[in-house]
Amino acid sequence: MEYTVSCYQQHRPLTTGQIARFCHVTHRAVLKWVVSGKLKAYRTPGHHSRINTKDFIGFLKTYHMPIPEGFTSNNGHKKKILIVDDDRGIVHSLQRTLMLENKYDIEVAFDGFNAGRRFYAFRPDFVILDILMPGVDGYEVCAQIRRDKANKHVKILAISGVSEEKEIKKIMDLGANDYLAKPFTNKMLQDKMKKFLGEDDEQS
Repeated sequence: MEYTVSCYQQHRPLTTGQIARFCHVTHRAVLKWVVSGKLKAYRTPGHHSRINTKDFIGFLKTYHMPIPEGFTSNNGHKKKILIVDDDRGIVHSLQRTLMLENKYDIEVAFDGFNAGRRFYAFRPDFVILDILMPGVDGYEVCAQIRRDKANKHVKILAISGVSEEKEIKKIMDLGANDYLAKPFTNKMLQDKMKKFLGEDDEQS
């Protein structure tokens, strides 16, 4: 039977028995990890081993083991992605691609004006931002996001059919983290997502 974790449980330390079930190994194997120092643990007054969720996730990443459903690096909450593009076909295509992975919360905006409102209501971790839009364009949206220092952790991926070096430089100078030229494949997008929202997503 699949063993999952609730949001409540994520805020409590884990027992070696729970970890054994999560990892589909024996209790003895988990104890060996603890004794060898591979898995960080502490002892209760009753001499039982307990493991903090953060240390458990770090252990899984270090040894390239799958993270059980319900555990993520941000305390069980899915990463939030805001897609901004005036081309509804592209927006819906991106939405479908990202929803297949079942690990993101997604919001969309079809113009730069609504992008600002959606951004502050949704507070995304990652923004896929089209550069050329009528009215408020991607340059202005990017600049608005970067004006607030509270948004410095937000990753911005600029997308556009424009491939002129000066245009790319302009959006990067305004604070975009990377650029992807249209048309692009699902794999190209997924590679960018892994770069910014994978194991190294805390890096700037």
